[in-house]
Order: sequence, then C-alpha cells, then structure tokens
Amino acid sequence: MPAPAAKPDAKAKLLDAAMSVIRSKGYSATTVEQLCTAAGVTKGAFFHHFSSKDALGVAAAEHWSEMTGAFFAAAPYHDLADPLDRVLGYVAFRKAILQGGVPEFTCLVGTMVQETYETAPAIRDACERSISGHAATLEADIDAAMRAHSLQPDWTAKSLALHTQAVLQGAFILAKATGSAEIAADSVDHLARYLKLLFPPKPPGFDEKDIKP
Repeated sequence: MPAPAAKPDAKAKLLDAAMSVIRSKGYSATTVEQLCTAAGVTKGAFFHHFSSKDALGVAAAEHWSEMTGAFFAAAPYHDLADPLDRVLGYVAFRKAILQGGVPEFTCLVGTMVQETYETAPAIRDACERSISGHAATLEADIDAAMRAHSLQPDWTAKSLALHTQAVLQGAFILAKATGSAEIAADSVDHLARYLKLLFPPKPPGFDEKDIKP
C-alpha cells in the first residue's frame, strides 16, 4: 500500500494562503486574522512560525519563487531548439497563463513590492531577489540568441531579461486597473513584437553548433 500523503503543516498552509489572499487584497490590507482564517490555523500557530506579518511576507516571497520556479522549469518552451524561439516561447507561455480572475494570474512579489518598497526593506529585498532570479532564467537563452544573430548591442542579456519582467509587471498593473486580462495580453504581444525586432535574421551559413559552449 502506498504511504498516505503528508498533510501540509500550519506553516505551509499559511504560505499557500498568503499567495491567494495577498494577491486578492494587497499586502497592507491583508491581516494576520485573514491569513489564519484562509489557512485554517490559529493565531498561535501563525506566531509559532512567523514573528510578524512582515516575516511571513519575506517567507511568502521565497515560497513564491520556489513554486513558480518549478512551474516555469517544466514549461514546454525549454524544449525548443532555437534560443530565440525559447525566449519567444517564454513570452507566449506568459500570455497563455493569463487565465482566471486578476488575483489568479498576477504576481505576488510584484504586488507586495509596490506596497512595501519603502516601509519594509526585508520584503522589498526578498521581492527583488524573486523577480531578478526569475529574469536570470532567461539570460542564457537571450545570450545564445544574441550570438546566433551576430548581435553586438549596447545592451546585455541581463538587461533585456529584466526588461521582460518590467513589461510583465506593468501588464499586471494594467490588468488590475481594468479588472481584465485582455490589456495585459496586449502588452505581452507588444513585448513579443519588440523582441522580434531586436533580432535580425541569422547570417548566411549559420550553424547552431557555433553557439554551443
């Protein structure tokens, strides 16, 4: 007989609750009581695991990075042979997951950092690590695409990877302002068009193995 699946502990329940409640209400409007209710745990359990709401905010940003990191690592665009196709595939994937209500597809760390960048430096830094860490997963493909297309621009793979996140976070803000994913999808489409403009056709005689380490 297979072993029964372990039930999530109070800490895991609170982190999962934070991902949904904070994206729905915002960080400032979310209370410890609301998090406990959503998680089905007591305030005593909350303070057993977290010294404060801000401590939970830092942990929630790290939890978000772990969850989304695994989600994107398993995405199908990684299987594409051409590095530019992988970058464009990532953008297409971001558009495809604009599903459900606004709180369901918007970014936890983007939501939190907008409210806490001045008042809670620890949360701000945790959010920055999350956003920059996710951007870094695109750098190798962008760098390979730059070499494949013989680009020697005055920008870097890192700066372009971070720009993709700037567009996406802005798209989420527009979605919140309008209550709809449609305007966010339009922004993602514009990002794809911009990326295609940055990369001219590959030079004649190009061989994919030329860009392999």
